[in-house]
Amino acid sequence: MAKLGVEQHESFATFRLWAPFAQKVAVGGDFSDWQNIPLTKNETTGVWEAIIKRVKPGNSYKYEILGFDNLLHYKNDPRAKVLTDSDVGRSVVADDEFNWEGCEKTPVVSRSKQIIYELHIGTFVRPDAATSGTFTTAIEKLDYLKELGVTTIELMPITSMATSNGWGYAPNALYSVEPLYGGMFGLKTFVKEAHKRGLQVILDMVYNHFSGSTDLWQFDGWSKDNHGGIYFYNDSRGDTPWGGRPDYGRPEVRDFILDNVAMWLSDYRVDGFRIDSTIYMRNTAGLNDDPAHDIGDAWDLLSEITALAHKINPEALMIAEDCAGNSMITAARENNGCGFDSQWDLGLPHVIRGALGIPGEGPGLQNISNVLQQNFNNDWTKRIVFADSHDTAANGNTRIVSAASQNTHSTNSRKIAILSSAIALTAPGIPMILAGSEFLQGGDFNDWNALAWENTDKFKGIIEAHKHLIALRQNQHGNTGGLMSGEIKILSVDEKNKVLVYQRGSDDEAVIIATSFNPSEVIDYQLPIPDGQWNIGFDSSWRGYSPDFKELNIEKINNQTKISLPAYIILIITKN
Repeated sequence: MAKLGVEQHESFATFRLWAPFAQKVAVGGDFSDWQNIPLTKNETTGVWEAIIKRVKPGNSYKYEILGFDNLLHYKNDPRAKVLTDSDVGRSVVADDEFNWEGCEKTPVVSRSKQIIYELHIGTFVRPDAATSGTFTTAIEKLDYLKELGVTTIELMPITSMATSNGWGYAPNALYSVEPLYGGMFGLKTFVKEAHKRGLQVILDMVYNHFSGSTDLWQFDGWSKDNHGGIYFYNDSRGDTPWGGRPDYGRPEVRDFILDNVAMWLSDYRVDGFRIDSTIYMRNTAGLNDDPAHDIGDAWDLLSEITALAHKINPEALMIAEDCAGNSMITAARENNGCGFDSQWDLGLPHVIRGALGIPGEGPGLQNISNVLQQNFNNDWTKRIVFADSHDTAANGNTRIVSAASQNTHSTNSRKIAILSSAIALTAPGIPMILAGSEFLQGGDFNDWNALAWENTDKFKGIIEAHKHLIALRQNQHGNTGGLMSGEIKILSVDEKNKVLVYQRGSDDEAVIIATSFNPSEVIDYQLPIPDGQWNIGFDSSWRGYSPDFKELNIEKINNQTKISLPAYIILIITKN
């Protein structure tokens, strides 16, 4: 099938639109003084086409479709890369020219050193309470992120959305970048500036549903039983809790999604994706091991998505938000898997909250022990681990520091902020940090409250702790190689004293992590560590992180040493 959308040439442009059930299609725009120009249908493909002169980048246009239902439908181009407005705007002929000079090569980060930072452009850096954050304002903090030590920025959805400045999980135009954030040019500039600093950028993409208010709904007037029409399943498979499910079995819809994947990787040079709610792509009920409701088309498409991404960029980081622990998501395609590099693991944030005594979660350290030892496909890089995410800090919940304490800035909250992040950064898996966790951002994660950047001065020590943890996680000093391995051994689960001790790696690369989830000091405690002399490489109670902390003042330790563990402490203990 010919390339859809607007294809620009030197003296003309070709407009192509897939609308197989339409009776007539016309396009009007700046180039025609908004007089309609008819398109001609290819009866075999259902694609309508017109060659139009005097079309320039920046010209607005819109389609008029006489639908199967005998009604006129005014629609944006589903493949428009630019919209004047996400809700009621017009399509715009895109100017694809962009100067990538200075960052011809995209950053390559080994999976063992990957540190992901999840952020929402609309609230990351807001100029004021009435103005959305943009790619331009976010660029101001790229140096901060580089200094923090993260390697990969995960942007929550940035495609045009049904709700301005929402989270972005109600997409209504997959090919267009949200104008409120800065549109096409803004995103390309953000990626360029990130790459210049050696930072990767991955996009959170929503292919499990399209917003019910999208132009795609009953696009050419045809539908069955009042379902969504040509882009959607027209039976019960088309229903999700959030909007219509695309018809993954229809070749034109598969191409619509696959071409979208290719566009972001090629035109915007992004470094990978987090694919939202893959479990709702592959199963109508969002259930695992439920063959009766499985969608085979989606399993195939997910595999095609990863294959295409890795063909365009072999280093692309492909993450699935499946949250069911299904190893086939991250199994190799040649083994009938979907071929994702990694998948979200929602276990850790819940068990950390439970160990902290936060209501609604199962208490006890054994739960943390169990989650720490999990993996997918016998490969520790196949899971993304975190203490908080946009999901766990919202939807009726709050960020972990607020859930654990009424005073987000209290001494214990500061300790918990370090402890919870440190668990994720010492667990087997690719760690992810939710924006603001490193400087005690409190409350729930929403789409209107800006991050409290003033906290970065107030809590410099907590940020410094995160820098140190990231450096240890990446073995920057050469003595924490165990944190870059898949090996883990639980040394002690002391429910009475609320002390958990585990070992990462072995031999000279062995690293011991000792944690206390006790809100009180544990007196004269003998840590169950292996024989030999060990060094304390990280002490979360160090006063350099907060002057009111009660630090250990111990540099070396063995299994005979008795120490008093301050509340909510984590120690990282190395051999040298």
